[in-house]
Amino acid sequence: MAISRKDPKGRKLREGENWRNDGRYSYRYTDVRTGKRLTVYAQDLPELREKEKQIAKDMEDNILTDGAIKKMTLNTLFERYMATRELADTTRVSYVRAWENRVKDEIGNIKVVQLLPSHIKAYYAKLSKAGYAYSTIKYIHNLLYPALEMAVDDDIIRKNPAKSSISDYGKPAEEKEALTVSQQEKFMEFVKQSNVYNTYYPMFTIMIGTGLRCGELIGLTWKDINIKAKTVNVDHQLIYKNLGDGCKFHISTPKTESGIRIIPMTQEVAKAFEEQSKINFMLAKDKSIEVDGYSGFVFTAKSGRPLMPNGVNSVLYNIVDAYNKTEVERAKKEHRKAELLPKFSAHVMRHTACTRMAECRMDVKVLQYIMGHAHIDVTMEVYNHIGELTRIENEIARLDSMVLNA
Repeated sequence: MAISRKDPKGRKLREGENWRNDGRYSYRYTDVRTGKRLTVYAQDLPELREKEKQIAKDMEDNILTDGAIKKMTLNTLFERYMATRELADTTRVSYVRAWENRVKDEIGNIKVVQLLPSHIKAYYAKLSKAGYAYSTIKYIHNLLYPALEMAVDDDIIRKNPAKSSISDYGKPAEEKEALTVSQQEKFMEFVKQSNVYNTYYPMFTIMIGTGLRCGELIGLTWKDINIKAKTVNVDHQLIYKNLGDGCKFHISTPKTESGIRIIPMTQEVAKAFEEQSKINFMLAKDKSIEVDGYSGFVFTAKSGRPLMPNGVNSVLYNIVDAYNKTEVERAKKEHRKAELLPKFSAHVMRHTACTRMAECRMDVKVLQYIMGHAHIDVTMEVYNHIGELTRIENEIARLDSMVLNA
């Protein structure tokens, strides 16, 4: 006959339950998933039995009840998640840096089993109030969500607390407008005629004619250029980052297969490459500077060192400032309103290139290939925008025609 055990209040204790000399209650059980003997504690018997119910439910739902698992923080989970990913060094560094700068000290120390959807929402709301763009919050969400999804798959938690939509958070992304044909022509003519900036004319011609990303452009070597076949080979890009060895240049491969492509040259682009070759020869630029085995870069500083990614933007900003100052003075003399250029970046040059090609009604799949877009919807956004403008212009022309014929 089994001996019944009771606590000091005369309440019968179940199997695994104990009353301790320090006044606390404990429950000892075996985690069926790991085979470990585990113990939980409580200040009174009702609290202990609530914990027993949760343990029974966890085991029934196949949720791990190991104490070490229960203590795991979001930071530790992220480390485990990153260990499962095969990533390029540059991507890994970017992910880790974003986590350390934005998540680690904000919600990273919360235990995974205690993390609630309200924690995630409050965190996103805080970022939103601080002025972060939707794209930045989405970037962080794309780190949080899969890490927590892994915790669900590992039976650490039942549901992913980051599963809710993030569309309500963050500033909308500023729409990057392509240069108009008129703005593009004014900019290019100013560069061509400038004694200060005319050496950049071939580079800008190539940017507009190929739609290369800034990293792809500055990473081009002469081995990538085939003037005879009129092709540009794109299979890498140049970045300037700290990958654990200090800030320096590195060669990076495209994130997707669509980034690897061979772009045909127009006659104008081919001529620009020939002009760039002459400029490099006249300035006696050093061709021996090497980055991760790559040398003979097409676009370099006077020293022969590759152009910095932000250096291209700085040149663009300086040229626009110079143009606008000249335009203001000219407009004043001619008693008219100045037609200023907007401040724009290398990314806007790429967007402008895509827009010009779309305006020529280039086949959308061909344009997607040339631009290296992984998804067709990115290319279609440009087409749809142009299509809307064309429809508007046609309707206005129809109205004009009706008025004239009235």
